Amino acid sequence: MKKLIIAGIIPFLFACSAKDVEKDLTKEAQLKQYKSELAILKSKISSLEKDINSTSNGELSIPVVLQELKASNFEQYIQITGNVEADKNITISPEASGNIISIDVQEGQKVNKGDVLGTLNTSQIQRMIDEAETNLRLATTLFKRQERLWKQKIGSEIEYLQAKTNKEALEGNLEALRAQKDMAIIKAPFSGIVDEVYQKKGELASPSIPFLQLVNIDKVYVEGDVSETYLNYIKAGEMAELDFPAIGYHRNASITRTSNIINPGNRSFKVRINLNNQQHRIKPNLISVIKIKDYEIKDAMVVPSIIIKKDFHGSYLYLAKKEGKNMVAKKTYVNIAKTYNNQSLIASGIDFGDKIITEGFSQVINGTLISTK
Repeated sequence: MKKLIIAGIIPFLFACSAKDVEKDLTKEAQLKQYKSELAILKSKISSLEKDINSTSNGELSIPVVLQELKASNFEQYIQITGNVEADKNITISPEASGNIISIDVQEGQKVNKGDVLGTLNTSQIQRMIDEAETNLRLATTLFKRQERLWKQKIGSEIEYLQAKTNKEALEGNLEALRAQKDMAIIKAPFSGIVDEVYQKKGELASPSIPFLQLVNIDKVYVEGDVSETYLNYIKAGEMAELDFPAIGYHRNASITRTSNIINPGNRSFKVRINLNNQQHRIKPNLISVIKIKDYEIKDAMVVPSIIIKKDFHGSYLYLAKKEGKNMVAKKTYVNIAKTYNNQSLIASGIDFGDKIITEGFSQVINGTLISTK
């Protein structure tokens, strides 16, 4: 039995041994291939290092982006906050007192100049008018008779003058009463839209109580306060940029006028810009951002402000300069005249045609070898 078991195991062991040998041969072949590839890579790396060392004397260069300095325009703006106003935006109150017997308009309704907005109770005034008309008819009749007699040289002059004066007084009184009655009729002083009605029918109206608000925004204006520092730079007729952030609206317009006085409270003067607003996009009391140009120079040296650094000696930036076959970063001090909107106006220190390092400037120092991306 033992001999039979051993005889069965031996072929199995030989089979396993053959498979292991085959696996070992495969691994050795892969290892040999990897070593061959590694040798090729080392050769390429060595070749590249030699090329770099031959061009940079063993020192690696910093990749940067260069920009040639060319003439450009520099503009500086001041920015203020303005408020939209409308000249025809008023609260209407009646000129007389009395109960409101009718409101003839609704909120949002468009009205024309002279249209009746509401009516107050005029019964008492009407009675006074009726009485004055009756007295005037009598006085007129007496005057005419007295006038005929006077022409016939009958009667005294005093009687004639008294009749005439009485008639004219009653005419004046009647005219005043009719004017008072007209004051009880509330009319639109201009064409516009009824924005809000404050009172109701039956309530007591008076000149001290607002009746309704009437607005016409076909024409509006923007007004803002500018520091007195800019008094010599901002004049009527200059262009301004208006931005209305709440409605996403932008437009340009000229300055209509500047005030002639300085506000002692905040040391500023007012700027007014009139606007046509036929589409009614701009509403009264809307906030506007006003940008007004206060400085401009053409054919100037302008660089991004971000590339300028400072030390104890002043402001500087990096230029690209040729030294033999290599290109290096050169620390160059500049004089800055003005800065606005991340752009700096350079007064001196560099010239047109210089190559400025605009990217990678934070990774170099004076004399660093550089290469362009």
